[in-house]
Amino acid sequence: MFAPRDPDEYLLPTERRVIRVRRHWSSLLGDLLEAGALLACTMLISYLLPDNAVIIQNILWYASLFVLLRLAYFVMEWWVERIVVTDKRFMISSGVFETKVAMMPISKVTDLTYERSVLGRMFGFGTLVVESAGQIQALNRIEYLPNPEEVYDAISELTFGDKKAQAERFSMIKAQRAARGKKMVP
Repeated sequence: MFAPRDPDEYLLPTERRVIRVRRHWSSLLGDLLEAGALLACTMLISYLLPDNAVIIQNILWYASLFVLLRLAYFVMEWWVERIVVTDKRFMISSGVFETKVAMMPISKVTDLTYERSVLGRMFGFGTLVVESAGQIQALNRIEYLPNPEEVYDAISELTFGDKKAQAERFSMIKAQRAARGKKMVP
């Protein structure tokens, strides 16, 4: 009931998934540090209060519970968000209670760049900047992308590569699916 749909359910039968990832875990680092600092503050205040301040102790306990629930929501949000690249489009599906799907056709891509900071190099993430023909799309900046070189290479191949070689690879995948009994739209 509350589980979001799998991003593969949004793919057309004629699409081939190239990449499917979630953002790097380091995107949660700020939320983790914030929750840790807030919990440490509530514990310190609770320790410094006298024993007869029961109401304030209860308020601090509920504040700590709220901080933990908020962190759990951010982790769930990170867990369900998926970045999917197919041979026809980019997609980002997200949302715990309300599913959102942002999409951009590969054919609209005019420029592709990736950026990596020093921390990005150390932890293995980067930012992918996708530019399209004179428009700012919802997917123009994808941050905390794991292994951005691989994603960059795959998207570059799809966008600027040999279309005939891609078609041959895709027809081989269609034949393999047909051999396994999976239906595909012609």
